[in-house]
Amino acid sequence: MTTKTLKAAAAGSSILPAIFAVVLGLGIITVTGHVQASGLHDAAHDVRHATGFPCH
Repeated sequence: MTTKTLKAAAAGSSILPAIFAVVLGLGIITVTGHVQASGLHDAAHDVRHATGFPCH
């Protein structure tokens, strides 16, 4: 491969994780924006207990 081909391949592979992060972030914001507050609280509370953080 030539140097130009390697540079083009490197540029293309670095944009994919950024696009994935943006899509994932927008998805999280959209889901949490539509859930009821009590459901979001309960989910966060359960995660705290599962990971061993005290919350009471």
